[in-house]
Amino acid sequence: MATVKPFRALRPLPEKAREVASVPYDVVDSNGARRLAHGNPLSFLHVIRPEIDLPVGIDLYDERVYRRGAENLQSLVRKGVLLDEESPCVYLYRIIEGEREQTGIAACCAVDDYDGGIIKKHEHTRKEKEDDRVRNMLALSAHAGPVLMTFRTTESINALIEKYTGSSSPAQQLYGFTANDGVRHRIWRVEGGEQIIDAFKAVAAFYIADGHHRAAGASRVRRELAQQRGIISGEEECNFFPSLLFPSDQLRILPYNRYVTELNGLDSSAFIKALEKSFAITEGEPEPSFKGEFGMCLESTWYLLKPKEEELQRIGADAEDPVLSLDLTIFQKILLEPVLGITDQRSDQRIEFVGGVDSIESLERRVAERGGVAFTFHPVSVDELLAVADAGSIMPPKSTWFSPKPRSGLLIHRF
Repeated sequence: MATVKPFRALRPLPEKAREVASVPYDVVDSNGARRLAHGNPLSFLHVIRPEIDLPVGIDLYDERVYRRGAENLQSLVRKGVLLDEESPCVYLYRIIEGEREQTGIAACCAVDDYDGGIIKKHEHTRKEKEDDRVRNMLALSAHAGPVLMTFRTTESINALIEKYTGSSSPAQQLYGFTANDGVRHRIWRVEGGEQIIDAFKAVAAFYIADGHHRAAGASRVRRELAQQRGIISGEEECNFFPSLLFPSDQLRILPYNRYVTELNGLDSSAFIKALEKSFAITEGEPEPSFKGEFGMCLESTWYLLKPKEEELQRIGADAEDPVLSLDLTIFQKILLEPVLGITDQRSDQRIEFVGGVDSIESLERRVAERGGVAFTFHPVSVDELLAVADAGSIMPPKSTWFSPKPRSGLLIHRF
């Protein structure tokens, strides 16, 4: 059984929520964060990307960056922009993008569940990014953003979501605003949240969708604080981290596409000829319509690549292993490695990962301006993600892009 508990969120005044709320730290670089926060001293980017308030070019892992983030958080508290909730609560968070909406439950989950495998993973983490999250959390004495997780949908939890967000909801709506990108955000507060907590007792496992480094960082922070303080009873707030829990039927996964800067020494015609050994190639649309097909942009022309059956059999893609059947695994084994010579996507500097709703335009621009080649994929399904995590396996790096994303700075967990 997965643990869920209410928490006393540090959160903005309702009238300041739109100014405070920011995109997550990991979807924008320093230059983008500077642009987004320009003219808005309340933006939470000053807390989660504090290098924007320091000289351009500063090392992102410089101690001054973490110290400045803590100072900026304290300033928002001191000015009364952020206030602590009076009592523990759970929250309902609805994100509306166009005609699509999804609603999750914001509450704390247990580090013990993460360490014990009740909270399941599908990605490896990188040490330098874990280190960054640990230093950020320790500097702030807070978890600045929730871990996005999912669980197999239950009727009882869906009924409670409808109850607390409907027109006759007994919950208090805290926030309702439209961000600069046109996405709408609504949050309700349920004091205590006993009914919701009880409903989660029937949930056997949670699955990390987005936030593997935040979850791993929370585990390491708990260990570090235990070493500093001695024995920890298990009830201290550092034993828990904030999560946004979406039923599995509400999540939307977009593809995480790839751009490769050069063709491994081949010209375009030789590259196409090399691909023809393993793929049927036709000119096509930018986005593949089905699982098992890849889009490719070469010299500003889009192609559709369909792996040949004998190649799929050769690599075992027809086996029951949930990882071997993933499109990105097939892409790695019959294109990236043998044709482009890329064996490690995490470390090879020739490959760039491009996600989000505007990824096609970004890929086309890179190919037009810099050459190379771009690839697009059919999105991973939620069922595929759950199957990989249940098997204790790991997806290829950057397999999923979840959209829409929650805003940071609305529900902060202090420990």
